[in-house]
Amino acid sequence: MARFDRLTFFNAVLADGLIPLFYNPNPETARHVAVALSKAGVRALEFTNRGDFAIEVFSALVQECARAAPDLIIGVGTVEDAPTAALYLAHGANFVVGPSFNADTARLCNRRKVAYIPGCATITEIATAEEYGAEIVKLFPGETTGGPEFVKAVLAPRPWTRLLPTGGVKPELDNLRPWFRAGVAAVGMGSQLVKGDWLKAGDWDSITETTRAALDMIRTVRSEKK
Repeated sequence: MARFDRLTFFNAVLADGLIPLFYNPNPETARHVAVALSKAGVRALEFTNRGDFAIEVFSALVQECARAAPDLIIGVGTVEDAPTAALYLAHGANFVVGPSFNADTARLCNRRKVAYIPGCATITEIATAEEYGAEIVKLFPGETTGGPEFVKAVLAPRPWTRLLPTGGVKPELDNLRPWFRAGVAAVGMGSQLVKGDWLKAGDWDSITETTRAALDMIRTVRSEKK
């Protein structure tokens, strides 16, 4: 069962402006990454459902972080259907993210009062997801759906929409500034924060430093006048 309610999750994401995401098949490596991100100030982490036995790694990660990083809100990503979402909810997922919208997953998450962030690439998809209760919609893939200009175009007639682009977002001021000036609620970043070379070397400090710098840049960009 989720340790954090969806209001706590949404407030954390909207305040921080960032959800890091990663997958690793090794439970110990996953724990190190989660702790490194938590040390950077991250409050929500997405573990992606991308490999065989990913649920076992996820379950171990949730249990370990309840002790090692108790304030970290851990959810699951790359969820395409309600049965998969239900499996992860039974193992402690605090939120569910999908590459696409799925009505049955939305209903399941609403029934359990767990946040669901579906991936959308058109205004119709975004509107449908919101009709099913999505507070934040994942703009995916962010770099090919039109980028910041698409965000501006969507928010002009729909200022209530909260978008979270994933894909093409980098921990660089010149990249983050256009996204946030366009009006995104937050961004998702994966390999830009959790690099493969750092994982192989066990360089957890670089993950912490890069993520902390990304959070600082987001705060800086948000404080700037448009």
